[in-house]
Amino acid sequence: MTPATRGVVLITLATALYGFSLSAQQTVVPNYFQDVLGLSGPQFGYITAIREIPGFLLIFLTALFYRVPLARMTAGALVLMAIGYGFFGLSWSFWSVVPWVIISSMGYHTFLQTQYALGMTLTTEARSGRVLGHMNAVYQGGSLAAMLFVLLAFQFELLSYRATFVLCGLLALLAAGVILFFPTMRDGVAQAQEAVRQPLVLRREYRYYYLLSLLDGGRQQIFFSFGLWVLVNHYGLGVPGISSILIAATALGMLFGRPIGRMIDRYGERSVLAIANVGYILALGAYAFIDNVYVAAGANIIYQFIFPLSAIGAATYLRKVATADEVAPSLAMGVTMQHAAAVVVPIVTGFVLNFVGYQIPFLIACVFAVITIFVTRRLSPETQKSPRRLQEDALRAA
Repeated sequence: MTPATRGVVLITLATALYGFSLSAQQTVVPNYFQDVLGLSGPQFGYITAIREIPGFLLIFLTALFYRVPLARMTAGALVLMAIGYGFFGLSWSFWSVVPWVIISSMGYHTFLQTQYALGMTLTTEARSGRVLGHMNAVYQGGSLAAMLFVLLAFQFELLSYRATFVLCGLLALLAAGVILFFPTMRDGVAQAQEAVRQPLVLRREYRYYYLLSLLDGGRQQIFFSFGLWVLVNHYGLGVPGISSILIAATALGMLFGRPIGRMIDRYGERSVLAIANVGYILALGAYAFIDNVYVAAGANIIYQFIFPLSAIGAATYLRKVATADEVAPSLAMGVTMQHAAAVVVPIVTGFVLNFVGYQIPFLIACVFAVITIFVTRRLSPETQKSPRRLQEDALRAA
């Protein structure tokens, strides 16, 4: 087995385990917060903001551990996620769940950017979308298995919330063990030594990537703070109903993940991201203007099917304009900027929810998507490469 093949197998297995762990936890959390902890609508927004704080601080964590090999850093992130999920069920109130939310979030958000950095080392720049599309399809497959598991387990009362959280922690720990054996690669070729990463990167040349991340964070966190909450609180759906919706969205993602990745490689980030944001506007607008449980469920499915496109498109764009040693820290900077919005927006919209209907936050999310369309029209990877990237390309050509 070649190093590249071994890398694909390992990241596929780790991503599937991560997908199962994350999705099982997120599927039961809305009902756990409401049924066990008794959280209100605004508290859903506040807990989301707290969860996103580690994402905002990610750039500092990445800078602190920039000498740690990327695979080991990824494994450490999964260990933190395992600890947070394993002890999640010990909470009994808003404040008692906060420590486990923060610990698991530190792991989740670190893995969020290192997985793409690892995946893109397995292939050339021109095929990055296919690899990330494959990873997304595998993640969706793990998620689908988790949702079917949760649906059956809670439908027949085979599992409690606490047991589910412990299982999620164990699977994240297993994923950490798998990723430790990931080979050192660059452009699909094995390397004797991993390239030194920059501890901190903030460059004007990557401004469109940062802006995409910022807008994506604002829009995404509104939806994930209140999308499922509306289905639970306003329409009265239980765990089986929520699981069914998530299963439908995940099945679509699993089936179309690879074709979407190839589409990004073929047509470019500008066109694909613009189409994705039109889809966001339609889904969010349906949530805001049509008071119907079936329409809301359909809008939720459409949104969740589309949203991985934003991260994949932004990551492949960054790889085309950045140097190899700046991809991982730049992805971390993007996640930090994404969560600058993700920390502020849920708090503000959660506060607004005390005075207006749930429709207003979704209209605000529509505004973010409209602005993003104008940003995507300015993307041109061929002409926006950084000076250091142009030097790197010249050296490779020579």
